Amino acid sequence: MSGEAAPSSGVVLQGLDDVEEFIWANEGEGSLPWDRFRHVFDLVQNGNQAFRENHFEEAINYYSRANNIKPGDPIILGNRSAAYSRVSHFLKQRPASTSEDRPLNGLDPTIHAELALKDAEKVINLRNNLVNPYILKANALILLEKYELAQDVVLSGLQVDPFCNPLRVSLRNLERMLGSMTSKSLGKPERSDEFDCTLCLKLLFEPITTPCGHSFCRSCLFQSMDCGNKCPLCRTVLFISPRTCSISVTLNNIIQKNFPEEYAERKSEHDCLTNFGVDLIPLFVMDAVIPCQKFPLHIFEPRYRLMVRRIMEGNHRMGMVIIDSASGSIADLACEVEITECEPLPDGRFYLEVESRRRFRILQSWDQDGYRVAEIEWVLDNSPEGLEQRTKMQELTDSAAEYAQSWLRRAKEAARQDRRRLEKLLNVEAMMPMPLDPERFSFWLATLTDRRPCERLELLRIRDTTEVQYLLSTLKLGIHSTW
Repeated sequence: MSGEAAPSSGVVLQGLDDVEEFIWANEGEGSLPWDRFRHVFDLVQNGNQAFRENHFEEAINYYSRANNIKPGDPIILGNRSAAYSRVSHFLKQRPASTSEDRPLNGLDPTIHAELALKDAEKVINLRNNLVNPYILKANALILLEKYELAQDVVLSGLQVDPFCNPLRVSLRNLERMLGSMTSKSLGKPERSDEFDCTLCLKLLFEPITTPCGHSFCRSCLFQSMDCGNKCPLCRTVLFISPRTCSISVTLNNIIQKNFPEEYAERKSEHDCLTNFGVDLIPLFVMDAVIPCQKFPLHIFEPRYRLMVRRIMEGNHRMGMVIIDSASGSIADLACEVEITECEPLPDGRFYLEVESRRRFRILQSWDQDGYRVAEIEWVLDNSPEGLEQRTKMQELTDSAAEYAQSWLRRAKEAARQDRRRLEKLLNVEAMMPMPLDPERFSFWLATLTDRRPCERLELLRIRDTTEVQYLLSTLKLGIHSTW
């Protein structure tokens, strides 16, 4: 990509007109074999030439290849940081009309500025007695619109070299910029619907601007896209996903600075949807599960795709519940599951790996954006009374644990040629709790048997630990009939 002329606006970058030459020296700690050093030297020279010809993407490629061979070299990292900043600056200054006529796919000014900042910080750690690393870091922060932090870095650099002209010019520009921003903030813009999301009709929160130029709340846009991958306003087909699409930093900063109270309310509202607290939980209505199970889930319904996105921003937990055939409504007992792996698919679906944790009773439930949310209370077994009963129960659990471990060893040996069955056995073994917890261990034993959903629901309703004796007495028959 060539650095064609563009109109200048904002703070002008200082000290990035040229890059540093690579020194022909290969001695001491970190020295390379001469043939590899020669290759690194040539790569940096090619990168410098590309930089000076304004072919910044090409220069970045040369510097990255050199860094792979000689990682942590301050000259390579510094030159690459400068190239990243020049690319970011070019993209930020590019007129909108040019972007429409000649779009540059895959290039994002914020990402390049963040990469420039990352390299600059590494260089400062290696060469904090030189002024150039502070120039690199200050420019990266300016591109990220973090002007106050950039000013602090400039002041630190001037302590190293008080007469550094690029830093002195940057300091004057930053002081002028921050003074202008302060005076503007005294007369804040009037609140209008221009800052509202056209889907929820509230102040934009975590705004995303689509390629077609419309801005929406992040959650609102992807909730809409669960029903179709088109812009809700102009119906342009959108090829974006939550995993790859970032919020509009500038627009978000404007909203946050000018409408702090309303922004705080929107944030609180968003947090309530992602952090439910100890006695509220979202429900996935599908099947009855019991603690100590591990299994995959494929999420494709729009309402549950929305629910999973919110859960992954919170504690990664939800409840799994079944429709009770006797009442025709959701069952009174359910089980909490934790999402241990979440793979978003390109079309918006999710592939999940979940592990079931503990039981709860549903006190009341209601609809929220299409899925159910419940107020719950956690359920525990009633502990056996008396030392004799507890000792007897522990002995029975220990005996069952020995049998289960012995059976698992034989089953894994027999399943060596059957990878699918062996993987299933390993997952079951990984979920095995300690025998010191008879309640959880009894549920784990139940996962070894093939039980119908209604039977699993009845197991969730058991509150007396002594009833585990029936489970244990039928264990051998259940295991052999299942496996």
